Amino acid sequence: MIQDNPALIDAIRDRFAHVDSCPFQGERIFFENAGGALTLKSVAETSAFYAAIPDNPGRINPAGQGTQNVINKAKQDLAVFMNVTSGQFFAGESGTELLFRMIRTACLAAPNGAKAIGSSIEHPATRSAARRWAKIAGLDYVNVPHDNDTGLVTAEDYAGLMSPDVAVATILHASPVTGMGMDVAAISAAIRAVAPECLIIVDGIQHAAHGQLDLDSYNVDGYAISPYKVFSRHGYGIAWISDRLSALPHDMLIDAPATGWEFGTRDAGSYATVSDVVSYFDWLGGEVSGEADPRARIEAAGRAIHSYETHLTNTAINGTGNLPGLRDMDHVTILAGADNPAREGLVSIVINGKASEDVVEVLNQQGIRTHTRKADHYSGNVLTPLELSDCIRISFCHYNTEQEIARLLAAINEMGGDG
Repeated sequence: MIQDNPALIDAIRDRFAHVDSCPFQGERIFFENAGGALTLKSVAETSAFYAAIPDNPGRINPAGQGTQNVINKAKQDLAVFMNVTSGQFFAGESGTELLFRMIRTACLAAPNGAKAIGSSIEHPATRSAARRWAKIAGLDYVNVPHDNDTGLVTAEDYAGLMSPDVAVATILHASPVTGMGMDVAAISAAIRAVAPECLIIVDGIQHAAHGQLDLDSYNVDGYAISPYKVFSRHGYGIAWISDRLSALPHDMLIDAPATGWEFGTRDAGSYATVSDVVSYFDWLGGEVSGEADPRARIEAAGRAIHSYETHLTNTAINGTGNLPGLRDMDHVTILAGADNPAREGLVSIVINGKASEDVVEVLNQQGIRTHTRKADHYSGNVLTPLELSDCIRISFCHYNTEQEIARLLAAINEMGGDG
């Protein structure tokens, strides 16, 4: 596994731009991965190459056909990466924008008097879209409360509020505030047990970087990711939709193909960088396993990433060397509990008597990049019930190291005596 192979960690880090320094700040440790992961060097190179090509994909000329082939390959790569055998992939402005489009289409296609269901743990990307379009479409919105202590919502929580007239459902795969991953397959099954025709749309934006995606097993109708959070770049989102959702009435040009969901000329470079990301997972899977099949290598990479990120979060929580862990620092409170098996590479904390943004700034001055989450329109659904105005989000990825966590723990430990 990754944690037992220092040479592999070095090889992983070598594939990412700005892994230990910032062009604006200089040397720094990057623990802000939930806000946007590091970018693969190959992605930067690919982006520059395609940015200089003037031809539109699909035109009858070598560049037009060549860039269209790049787009087609990226969609095939995505199908392997996410393990899906039907439906279609398409790009949009962002993951949030794509979630709004999918949810809008599902709500407007729902029968009169039907219901939409979602949970209070969700990011506003799905929650705002579902509440807005449910109201416009005349649907009742059903809120599934999450558990404040665990930072989770479960299949049982959904099942308790389900009814046969639920036509639209939204699920968050992983929370960018608590860091907890939901059991999407189980929640989907609980929904379909009561309302089998329900259109189910999943926000996978926070989860995707952890490398364990299996759409065929989820039995859902829509799934969105933001590639800048999974080692690509800003400026676009990727959605997958089922054949059923593809065929519903949706925003499109008059007389355009009935199942077309993309608007305007596609950016071949964004698609090409998706292939770079999938190639990276394929490479990593080959390093941690003897698998020959691409999907099997990607699955191996996902298992290795999960194992190593669990090791990193456990190191932060339990300590390393002579440094106490976050759980043993009296001035630190860990959101959603120190022992939570649903955690995915993220630990959110508060430091007694200190404003989180002040803590983040102190850490930043020491070259340790973290982030403040406030009880605002992004995170208030999680923080307000906990009677917290803010928290410090520390988010890891598999290119981080124990040595970096030791620096973090030392800095936070020093804050205990000066409050």
